[in-house]
Amino acid sequence: MELSVFNIKGEDTGKKVTLSDAVFGISPNDHAIYLDVKQYLANQRQGTHKSKERSEMSGSTRKLIRQKGRGGARRGDINSPVLVGGARVFGPKPRNYSFKLNKKVKALARKSALAYKAKNNAIIIVEDFSLEAPKTKEFITIAKNLKVADSKLLLVLPEKNKFVYLSARNLEKTKVITASEINTYRILDAANLVITESSVVVIEKLFNA
Repeated sequence: MELSVFNIKGEDTGKKVTLSDAVFGISPNDHAIYLDVKQYLANQRQGTHKSKERSEMSGSTRKLIRQKGRGGARRGDINSPVLVGGARVFGPKPRNYSFKLNKKVKALARKSALAYKAKNNAIIIVEDFSLEAPKTKEFITIAKNLKVADSKLLLVLPEKNKFVYLSARNLEKTKVITASEINTYRILDAANLVITESSVVVIEKLFNA
C-alpha cells in the first residue's frame, strides 16, 4: 500500500511511503484484537477495591437477642450482614486483574488493528517534525492543516518529543505516543492515525522481527 507524505502545512510533498503488507495488509484477526484490548483494559484496573468483612467491623460482639423463642430470624452481633451498617457478605477484595497474553497474539492484534485503519484510509503519513516550544495552538493548526482536528487523533512519533507531547496534552481528542508504545486499544480508539515517516520504519521493524 502506497501513501503520500504530507508536511505539517498539509501540503503533499510529492514523496511516497510504501506500507508493508506483512504489517498493514494482513487479514485482521478479530479475536486477537479482543484479547489484546481486554488485557490492556484489565491492566488499567487498580484492583484496590475493598469492603469490610464481619471480623473486620468495629462494634460490639454481644449477641443482641436470644437464639430461640422470639419467632424471628436468628441474629448474632451488631456487625451481622443482615443489619443496616453491618458487614458485607462476599464483598470485593484487592486483586490483580492482569493476565498473560502471548507476544505473537499481541503482535497479530496490533497488526490487525493497523490493517483495519489502512483499509479504512484512516492513516496519514507526515514528515518528521518537532516544535520549538510547547504550543497547543500550533499543534491545533497542524491538525487542522491535516484535516483531522475534529476527530480523535493518535500521533505516532519515532521517539519521545517533550514539546510535541506537552502541546497536545490538553487536547481531549488527541493522544501522542511513540512507535514502540503503539497498542491495539489506542489504534482502535482513534478515528485517524497520523504517523511520521520515521515511525513507519520503527513499526515495521517492530512487527516484522
